Amino acid sequence: MPATTTGALHSTGPADFFGELYISFWIPTAVLTAALVIKLPSIVKLWRDSLLRAVGGLLLLACCVFVFAVPSVIAWTNRVVGVPNVAAPWVYSLITAFCACCLLMIVAWRNGPADRSPATRRLMRWVVAVYAAVIVVLWVLFALADVPRERLRDLDTYYATTPFMREEILLYLVAHTAACLITYRLIRNWVRAESLDVWLRGGLQALALGCALNLVFDAAKLTAVVARWTGHDLDWLSTDVAPPAAALAAICIAVGFILPHSGQYLQDRWRVRTSHRRLRPLYLLTRTVDDSRVPFALRATPELRLTRRETFIRDALLRLTRHLDEDLRRRAYDAALDLGHEAGRAKALAAAVAIQDAVATRRRSPESGVTATLATGPLVFPGLGTGTGTGWGADSAGGSAGGSGAGCGAGSTAGWAAGDPAGAPGRTAFPEFTVSSDPTDLLKDIEAVSLALREPAEIEAVRALAAASPAKSGAPARE
Repeated sequence: MPATTTGALHSTGPADFFGELYISFWIPTAVLTAALVIKLPSIVKLWRDSLLRAVGGLLLLACCVFVFAVPSVIAWTNRVVGVPNVAAPWVYSLITAFCACCLLMIVAWRNGPADRSPATRRLMRWVVAVYAAVIVVLWVLFALADVPRERLRDLDTYYATTPFMREEILLYLVAHTAACLITYRLIRNWVRAESLDVWLRGGLQALALGCALNLVFDAAKLTAVVARWTGHDLDWLSTDVAPPAAALAAICIAVGFILPHSGQYLQDRWRVRTSHRRLRPLYLLTRTVDDSRVPFALRATPELRLTRRETFIRDALLRLTRHLDEDLRRRAYDAALDLGHEAGRAKALAAAVAIQDAVATRRRSPESGVTATLATGPLVFPGLGTGTGTGWGADSAGGSAGGSGAGCGAGSTAGWAAGDPAGAPGRTAFPEFTVSSDPTDLLKDIEAVSLALREPAEIEAVRALAAASPAKSGAPARE
């Protein structure tokens, strides 16, 4: 801690110290507004979902609390209405409504968004009725109280002993404390569940921290008010400790709602872009088959770009099927195993060797590159399994460069067929490259081959050892 700050603490007391830590109300307001904007499309689209309605109401009310609790806005409210300190019951009402939304959110979470049982509806009506009654009582007590002098920052402690205003201050603090205690306890019980993903768990932990900080706000306020009742002066707890605690609580609550949504979204975007980048080596290799490429589309989404690259690669591999040397691939697999690679890596390295060899063969004799045409029955290709026969189109230089995903979705083939069941001496059958209509499975094998292409030294080592191995008798001659 800087020496000047320490000196100020000892010379002027805790009020100045905590005043230096004061966080502007506009910071949590901005964070809460961002959370509301992020959640708003889902709230509008699924308006019947009581959980989303509670989340939207909670964020909106939290924003309003921090806007109307700013001293300058308090003065403006009093001036516009023409009643001294009328902003007090208004802010207290917003805080109480915020508490009700917290409890409604927990009820919706605990019972599930699809639960519309009579018990759940009764409990939600009970929460609304109780907190609506609290708001009504707050305004009645303010009407009965005598508070002529405007107080912008210390109204709670200044009027702590004033009849009716004393009860109003105590009522809103008790209502807020009860809601925060219940919410904190239920969230802590839920966060221990094992079925939560990392983003939802993190969001719940942030919400729990926000509730705990709200309890710090309540404790500071109540302590300062009780001190006034006993003739002591701890106003600095109310004016300098409670506001920063409330501001930090609001930021944590906003993060709690933002994190599950934005975290999952960013994770999905990162996964798609990583897969797209990992496919680049195999994409660059297959581009040399007929010197074509995936058309660039400025507005294409990352998912569409990944699908197009994936489709392009698989269409190019289909055009290479008659040039693939299955015996070379089998020997390369055995060679990779002999070099100490595990089975999955050996399969990818062997495929990389075979694809490079097929590309070279195709470029030496491009006129022989004839692929299968659209058919209605099973398709059988050299070195490939059978497919549904509804996905791969006719061969052309750019025929599938702009594929939209149909070539890799509805029209799936079994991909690389298994090798000779006998395999090499002492080897099991060669692992099969499989292609599925599921995009995740579809991407798996070609991504492994593409990653293998990033290690040319390993590929050359496998190629050299495979070349030294004798070709299997009876292997089909390459064209």
